[in-house]
Amino acid sequence: MAILTFLNSLAGATMFLLFAVRMVRTGIERSYGASFQRLLTGTGNRVQAGGVGVGLALVLQSSAAVTLLVTGFASGGYLGFPTGLAIVLGGDLGSALIIQILSFELDWLVPALLAVGGYLFVKTDGKKARQTGRILLGVAFILISLRFLREAMDPIRDSAFLPAVAGYLARDYITAFLVGGALAFVMHSSVAAILMCVTLVEIGAIPFAAGLSLVLGANFGSGFIPVWLSRGMSQSARRIPYANLALRGSCAVLCLFAVNSVLGAGFLGASQGGQMLVYAHLAFNGSLLLLALPICARIEPVMRRLMPEPAAPEAGLTGRPVSALEPGTYGPPAQVLANLKRELLRMTDLVETMFRPLADLYKSGDKEQIKALQALDPEVDACLSGIRSYVADIPDADFSHAELKQAREMVEYAIRLESAGDVAARRLAVLAGGLNKKKLRVSSEGWGEILRMHEAIMANLRLASNVLISSDLESARLLNLEKTELKRMERDSRKRHLKRLQRGEDYSFDTSDIHLETLRALREFNSHVAAVSYPVLYQNGQLLETRLIEEMTASQTGT
Repeated sequence: MAILTFLNSLAGATMFLLFAVRMVRTGIERSYGASFQRLLTGTGNRVQAGGVGVGLALVLQSSAAVTLLVTGFASGGYLGFPTGLAIVLGGDLGSALIIQILSFELDWLVPALLAVGGYLFVKTDGKKARQTGRILLGVAFILISLRFLREAMDPIRDSAFLPAVAGYLARDYITAFLVGGALAFVMHSSVAAILMCVTLVEIGAIPFAAGLSLVLGANFGSGFIPVWLSRGMSQSARRIPYANLALRGSCAVLCLFAVNSVLGAGFLGASQGGQMLVYAHLAFNGSLLLLALPICARIEPVMRRLMPEPAAPEAGLTGRPVSALEPGTYGPPAQVLANLKRELLRMTDLVETMFRPLADLYKSGDKEQIKALQALDPEVDACLSGIRSYVADIPDADFSHAELKQAREMVEYAIRLESAGDVAARRLAVLAGGLNKKKLRVSSEGWGEILRMHEAIMANLRLASNVLISSDLESARLLNLEKTELKRMERDSRKRHLKRLQRGEDYSFDTSDIHLETLRALREFNSHVAAVSYPVLYQNGQLLETRLIEEMTASQTGT
């Protein structure tokens, strides 16, 4: 019975720890996620890139999250291999620093974090304030989960079972290494896995030698997480997580045999505690970063040979993805709705392709790029025409009322996407060209405001695609909240712009009309994109059709 109680408590504490780590990461991503691209792609050298990786891991509470971000940008061609690998290695060191911070005795901080975080999350409406509350609550939950983990070990600490297992892991360090790797991969969080190992060593549940082998294994296992999660990406992007896995794995294996030889010879003397385990983890990741930074560029040719690009398709097979719709061909309703979603996703990709370079065009004013962007607008129009005709010809007799309504809602969203494309091609691109034709420059403050709005909309485009695919209520709610947040950003930027005009700043006067029109266009573009959330919210009773009172009492109407 004691073992069942232990397993139940251990499972609960572990899942609580994973939830807390995820809560902190989610809060930070929702607050600052739109700025990560500029931060990652703006790094100048590998030392700076390593520092960015450390900072991002401290923020995101996960080295795997940093690796996936890097892999995504590398897949899009925004990040080179040496810089990307340096950021990933820095992320591993940042993850180790998180463990050092959380390993301190911080139970006294829990009530304050719960009080402040709970108030901000429940009682405030601002996005940044709410997400700050989420982050503080997540940190408090991490500390509470670690306390639960320590308490879960109490019932069996003095049993015959635990010493037997702990002694076996201490003797068979290869098994301990494999267990640590499996633990990190299954938990999908090296921070949670290593915190668990540190806690077990601190309370004396396992000896230091077993804990060290488990931690080295967890370092190896954590390298598999981004490899697994990036399996659907391009070959060029996957080289970074594979190179990280090869470096971490080889170093972890070498250290495993080296430290166990030292421990076996008794050179460390008295038994060590959990804090020494944290220092060992920090030393491993810090040494790996220092050793690997100078050779990041040399690793790229090796990875290119090991993971070559797939063969190019034969001539005549290249080009944009064709339409998913076949006019006059209708299968089961589920297949028809799936085809419509695929076409909407293609349309969303086209709109995103038009919107993505706009921030650069405001700086460069490249006429050829502007023409290339505007040339995509007819393709978006053609998508709308195809979707509209396809839905209009659907045989009503074969579809239920709910299925027909869903198809019409997709047409409504296609209309909004076409309008978003018009905003990008006929307003924003024209404004970018006019700005550079007149040789004007937006003030540094104004440009920062526009850039932040552009980044936020890029994040919303990705979120809109997720809502379209999954119809997830939480994602739809978040997208609608982001729409409100962007309205606030536009309003605040307009107010700051007017203040700059009052101060008589030349840049603000010269570009006032362009700046204000850009703000309005960005807000309108985002409103069109966010419209995908409305059917999901309305279907779940979280959105009213109108804010007006539909009926009036007899006394009010006088009848």
